[in-house]
Parts: sequence; C-alpha cells; structure tokens
Amino acid sequence: MAMPSGSATRTPTVSVVLPTYNRIRFLVPAVESVFNQSFKNWELIIADDGSAEETQRYLRGIAGDRVTIVSLLHSGNPSQVRNAAIRAAVGRYVAFLDSDDVWTPNKLAMQVSALQNKGDARWCYSACEHIDASGARLPKKNSRPIMRPQGWIFEQLLTLQIGIAMPTVIAERTLLEEAGCFDEQQRFGEFHDLCLRLALKGAVIALDEPLCWIRSHDEHYSSDKIGDHAGWMRLYEKMSHFATTPRLIRYCAKMRAATSLNLARQQASARELRCAGATLLAATKFSWRFPSWWWGALKGAVRLAVPRSVASRLRRVN
Repeated sequence: MAMPSGSATRTPTVSVVLPTYNRIRFLVPAVESVFNQSFKNWELIIADDGSAEETQRYLRGIAGDRVTIVSLLHSGNPSQVRNAAIRAAVGRYVAFLDSDDVWTPNKLAMQVSALQNKGDARWCYSACEHIDASGARLPKKNSRPIMRPQGWIFEQLLTLQIGIAMPTVIAERTLLEEAGCFDEQQRFGEFHDLCLRLALKGAVIALDEPLCWIRSHDEHYSSDKIGDHAGWMRLYEKMSHFATTPRLIRYCAKMRAATSLNLARQQASARELRCAGATLLAATKFSWRFPSWWWGALKGAVRLAVPRSVASRLRRVN
C-alpha cells in the first residue's frame, strides 16, 4: 500500500511524476533539475519502489510542502510505480521525469506556455539530447533532421515514424485519466503504449528545443530481451484494436509477426527451445499472410531442430 508523506500547500499547475529505485547518484541531479525550474508552481511526487535505506534517507530529507514521497513495496513494475504517483497528483498537468534523466531549467515554463496558448492541444513533447553516466554530452548518432509532428499523431507513432522520450512529455491530468494511465501489464514499451493512447484522445504540441537530457549508462533496470520482444508483440496486438484503417491493422499484424521471429530467436538463444517453438506455432494465426515470416519461421525451425554442436561445426566449415 502507498504511504504518502508531505503535502502541497497550494494547488500546483504541474505535478511532476518521478519513479525511483535506488540509483541515488542519478536521482539527486534529477530532483535538482526540478527545483531549478524557472516555472515554480509545481509539486514533485516521487514514487519509491522499495529502495534501500540510503535512498529512503535522502527522500525523507526532501519531503515537504512541495515534495510528496509515495513509498511502495518493491514490484519492479515501472508502470505500477508511475501510476501510484499519478494517483497522488493534483495539478492540471502531469510531467514525467525518470530518476536518471535531467530537465533544462526552462522545460516546464516553455511547455506550460505552449499548452495554455493553444487551446486545442492537451499534451506536449519536445526534442531531447543525450548524456553519459557522468553527465557529459553524447554526440548525435546522425545529422538528419528529426521529424516532430503536431496535432493528431497516432499513425506516426504507430508506424514508428517518430518516437517520444518520456521526460519530454507534459499532459493534462484529465487526458491521462481518459487514456487509462499506464498499462501495468505492458512491461516493455509501456511509454510508447501510453503515447499511442494519448494520441487517440488529444492533439499534441511539439517543441523543437531540447528540454531534457536522457542519460545513457549501465544501470538500467532491465536488459530482458525476451520480455522486451514479448512486450512489443502485446503492444501491436493491442493497437490492432485501435487502428482505424485496414492498412494500419495490417501494419500491426506485420509488426507483430516480425517481433514473433525476434522473440523466438531470443528464446532459442537462451535454450528455451519449447518456448521458441510455441511462439512460432502461435504466431501462425496472425503471420501466415506474410511470406517473409514463413521464411524466417523456417530458418527458426531448422535452428531448433539442429543440435547446437552440429550448427557450430557447420558454421566453422562455412
């Protein structure tokens, strides 16, 4: 059960949702970036997923009128943790910040102004840049301009023409509630799933200025590739019910089929051979119309049938 401590003395415009689990060396600068905002009418809700004493001690030290700590038993489910924080929010808008990322000082000011000046938009996202574990800026991977469409962007999100980083987003709290907040059964791709549902409910504003720093490091919560592929399969199955045209419905099926091959490969690599076979068998129901899937499934079946020692010898011969 959540146990909030601290309370806001006024109704804030923005509720900042920040989930955490240890990683205090990253958590401290994340929190400081909220306190350094030029826009001051905010509350910070930190949902702690059962951190160790060092982190809990730090959180107790910052709890107060503007900072609420929601203490949870450890679940390892980021969606569940974020939803606990959202339930405690009272602001008109909800902004998201992960415990290893950092906002620029003008982040909230620019996005609140953009939303209040465009009455038809109910959420906003921006550009971002990347830093390493020490906070040093990482070079961009390519120099091509990144498309940031505005308005109703469900199709662009679904077809992966664009991606949105969680710490860049601010949304009306009522919009989040209408969309259903985070799907706690969606263990991977959960923020993309949320953005898709937000895009079905409301128009968005995009800002080209980078308003947050996304940190790359080796302490991310999970590197579960099997879970990752299974999660994206679930996402595309789910979105096939929201897709409004035959083309998008087919796209969902095609992506689900391609992801099933990736999932089976990961399962086979982990020597979960029965699971890999079951994945391919189940995928025939929605993948049979795609020739590329049959070719991939055939290769996968051969890999499952040939003992690893034989396959290794064949690769050496070739």
